[in-house]
Amino acid sequence: MSDTPDKSVLVTVGPEALLADVQAGRHTYFVDEPAEAGGQDRGPTPYDLLLSALGACTAITLRLYATQKKWPLEGIEVRLRHQRVHAADCEKCEQPGEMLDQVGKELRLLGPLSDEQRQRLHVISQKCPVQKTLMRGLHIVTVLAAV
Repeated sequence: MSDTPDKSVLVTVGPEALLADVQAGRHTYFVDEPAEAGGQDRGPTPYDLLLSALGACTAITLRLYATQKKWPLEGIEVRLRHQRVHAADCEKCEQPGEMLDQVGKELRLLGPLSDEQRQRLHVISQKCPVQKTLMRGLHIVTVLAAV
């Protein structure tokens, strides 16, 4: 993998519980798990960050679109929730492959928008690049680096 600082993220975990130190370009932050899961609750969880990426991308996409159209979009709120749901009503729902990850995404569009503008923004919200990537699926290649 290339060591291009502006295009890579470095995550390190040391001897402390589940605390991860993340360096993304020139930004650093912690990722952790709640205390009840064995962490120290010193930062958002990995799933919090996944939802944050999707929410931020959605809001930015809507802002760019509304600005381009000169629509009176005064603010955007995106509330997200991750949960595991049953793939179908079944007797063997606890077996592998019977549960699905699901993200609920609720949009709150602020400003004097028409119903047509709101509906169009709803459609556009599903076209943000992060959502497209998640919906397509990812191919992840893992290599073992020399020590």
